[in-house]
Amino acid sequence: TVKRLFSASHSSVDSKEMKKFQLLAHKWWDEEGEYSALHSMNDIRVPFIRDTLLNMSSNYHLGNPLSGVKILDVGCGGGLLSEPLGRLGASVTGIDPLEDNIRTADQHKSFDPVLAKRIQYKSSSLEEIVEECMETFDVIVASEVVEHVADLEMFIKCCSQVLKPEGSLFITTINKTQLSYVLGIVVAEKIIGIVPEGTHEWEKFVPPEELERLLEINGFSVKTVNGMLYNPLSGSWSWMESTSINYAMHAVKSGAQGQSSPADALSELESEQPLAAAGTTV
Repeated sequence: TVKRLFSASHSSVDSKEMKKFQLLAHKWWDEEGEYSALHSMNDIRVPFIRDTLLNMSSNYHLGNPLSGVKILDVGCGGGLLSEPLGRLGASVTGIDPLEDNIRTADQHKSFDPVLAKRIQYKSSSLEEIVEECMETFDVIVASEVVEHVADLEMFIKCCSQVLKPEGSLFITTINKTQLSYVLGIVVAEKIIGIVPEGTHEWEKFVPPEELERLLEINGFSVKTVNGMLYNPLSGSWSWMESTSINYAMHAVKSGAQGQSSPADALSELESEQPLAAAGTTV
């Protein structure tokens, strides 16, 4: 069933998107170049992933806080996010359908013997690894990816297949609003040029409500949605309340059927003692 559902003939990979990124495959590690905004995004997305996972776990390894955590970085590009996650101690598998991207990532990883052991890269689409990686990973990261896929629902289904029960999915992407069109395409691509022209198609941007709906019907529970803002003058990212432009989402796959997860047990306890603790909603 899995093989039929995720056969390579029906792929979430968009061939037009592949051609765009192939032209830039050698530029991933130029911090002043076309991917400068992704480099600086690490300043907020890496702590977001790290701190969320640490808050969910009682295991803490000093110096290697993510030691023992198996992460799949989908659409890893040249390894901009895989490397810092590897430095935190995680065992990272980075996949990307573009072989040129994987070559760049492999070459850059080879400069650091520690990363060379912790990270492995593979030229592959997500659906191509589903059968061999069923419920393999503790964490999936899809950062700046879902706005480029051809079939978002199939992409989410594949994420659910390869993620362990109670595993975490982290997504960063762009909302589909008039503001995101003006800032994300007109300003960023056509006026300032911080993103190569033609990188994004507004029609493929994903509203958080739509992403949340797809996640929930595929067995995920959305825990956090945070707005993100890029300042082109300082070249830095910050968190904000509004999700009208960029946003980050954390979702957790439901546990094995018939088993309540630690999070479920905690929420039951809180509902029985509503005055015992003050909670925050995101």
